[in-house]
Amino acid sequence: MSERVRVALVNDYELVLRGLADMLAPFADRIEIVQLDARRRVTADVDVALYDTFAQPEPDDEDVSRLAANPRIRTVAVFTWKMDQDLIDAAVSRGATGYFAKSSTAEQLADGLLRVAAGERVLGVPQRRVPSGPGVDWPGRDHGISDRQSEILALITQGKRNVEIAELTHLSPNTVKTHIRTLYSKIGAENRVDAVLWGTENGFRPDHRSIDR
Repeated sequence: MSERVRVALVNDYELVLRGLADMLAPFADRIEIVQLDARRRVTADVDVALYDTFAQPEPDDEDVSRLAANPRIRTVAVFTWKMDQDLIDAAVSRGATGYFAKSSTAEQLADGLLRVAAGERVLGVPQRRVPSGPGVDWPGRDHGISDRQSEILALITQGKRNVEIAELTHLSPNTVKTHIRTLYSKIGAENRVDAVLWGTENGFRPDHRSIDR
């Protein structure tokens, strides 16, 4: 493609969007970030809307439908930890043509976006986990909280119960409980109220609900 691919980044957390933008910055000769704002819907004409599922409180496929229905967006790609085949199939049925694992390297993500923009369907891209690499960021990272623990704390701060968190993250209830115990020890929380207060004070409230409604 002779011109740069125009990409909008979609998530409710400004820090998550900034991390994605930094991750893609080395590819600015081929990828142009044309919208980066957690507080409003996609309003620019874009080739690809890259939807980061971090701490999204609704099913991914419904959000994909809303993005795909926006006439300014040519196609939608999903960036997520949740790589179950049924979720990939659901996203495709709602209009996504890209589905990328958060274990992807920056190079893999950039290549996938370019291919999706060129009209390919790129699903289930690969599997080398590098969450601490340059440009990747999430709320609580400076406090030693992992990316998965960060998403769980964001959902706790939104008022989600353990069973809802397990459903949204596609983790087992026992795994969620283990993450929560680890989180509590890292942030000095003794209970859920402490965790919500800590999350509210440390960037775990969404900046805005940015998906079209």
